[in-house]
Amino acid sequence: MVWSAECRRTLRSARVVVLLGLYSMFSMLVLLGVGGFTRALRKQMDEQLAQAGADASAGVQVAEEMRKGFLGFLVNGDQAMIEALEQVPLVVLLVFKATLLFLPLYVAIMGFDQVSGEVGPRSIRYFTVRARRSSLLLGKFLSQATVLLGLVLIIDLAIFVYAWFTTPDFPVASFALNLLKFWLAAVVFSLGYLALTTFCSSLFRSPALSLIFNIFMLFCFWLVNLIGGFAAEGSMSSYLRYLTPSHYANNLLHPRLAEFAVSGAAYAAFALVFLGASLFVLRARDL
Repeated sequence: MVWSAECRRTLRSARVVVLLGLYSMFSMLVLLGVGGFTRALRKQMDEQLAQAGADASAGVQVAEEMRKGFLGFLVNGDQAMIEALEQVPLVVLLVFKATLLFLPLYVAIMGFDQVSGEVGPRSIRYFTVRARRSSLLLGKFLSQATVLLGLVLIIDLAIFVYAWFTTPDFPVASFALNLLKFWLAAVVFSLGYLALTTFCSSLFRSPALSLIFNIFMLFCFWLVNLIGGFAAEGSMSSYLRYLTPSHYANNLLHPRLAEFAVSGAAYAAFALVFLGASLFVLRARDL
């Protein structure tokens, strides 16, 4: 009941339109930037080949080699992922990588007041009379997750349609499969951060404080992952990156189920920890 009521309230409000516009604007900027860069690079490469007297087949071969090298850089040289993503336009993968940097902040903006917005004015007391605190918390979390799933699907579909029209060799057969794969990866990635937002929102009565603390937590996770990534392999500092959600994002597009399952289980564990902490705070709080 809480889930359905919150979903209806969100979908009827102008907030969902603003959220869709924000997500669309960011994705469009990245898409146009990446598209312009790749076109300029391809034009420069064609001019250099033309000056060298190379034929068109040589240009295609050089472009393919550059594409494979750049794809290998994006997936850390994993041969299985290179083969699985070989038919996906690079613009889709680049926008996806950029989206993984944007989504945690976007999720924080989307749900920073899901609990504190009720605790601050004490309207939550009217809910807890009819529903358990755990039901209220999970209902609000699931409603935010439902809206987020829909927004991500709309944007991913738009990106794939753009790539389909602008990339002649993008096969139709892999369109739906890769769309589902990229959408699922973004959803799994987002749900862990959505649970973090729920936890931050349950800590404070003021939504503004919830948002500030959420951004602070995101910065801390990013800093810890950066320190662990630059540390020498095998040192104590290098293991710090395993404590951050973003470390497990690399294998969300992996074709082998075992690698994907490890990343999915890590995000599920983060979500359970944050939701458990949220429920503990909400039960201990005087409403």
